[in-house]
Amino acid sequence: MGVCGCGKSTIGTLLAKKTRGIFKDGDIFHPKKNVQKMSSGIPLNDKDREDWLNAICKSITSHTGTWPLFFGCSALKRQYRELLTSETKGSDIHFIHLKGDREIISERMQKREGHFMKSQMIESQFEDLEDLEKGEKGFSVLINNSPEQICAEIIAHI
Repeated sequence: MGVCGCGKSTIGTLLAKKTRGIFKDGDIFHPKKNVQKMSSGIPLNDKDREDWLNAICKSITSHTGTWPLFFGCSALKRQYRELLTSETKGSDIHFIHLKGDREIISERMQKREGHFMKSQMIESQFEDLEDLEKGEKGFSVLINNSPEQICAEIIAHI
């Protein structure tokens, strides 16, 4: 989990490779209207995210393939994380918050090409971001290190 540009896809893909698991990018579950909205530089609201989060939840609960399953999803608010875990029927879901400051994220977004999420939308993501709270399953990892180092830290933790 984390704001756009924090490395969810990069780290998720690498974690899946290192653990012989699976990575799914939550972006592929966005309805077309969400992609169009973000492509126009308009941030999503809670209602916009509802169908997207439900589709991710359904993908998790219906997954019958290899485990572990790593999912790249912003999961910015606690209510989104609660929705993602609401239908999991005992699945052991943990959130790994890839945490970086605005400066690092902004720099990464400036270099990013071909993605529908526009760099000017970073601020709205940081405004919506709620850190993991006591009682939520998960932990935070700073993104200041290389992807290899970040994955090593995550694997040591899990």
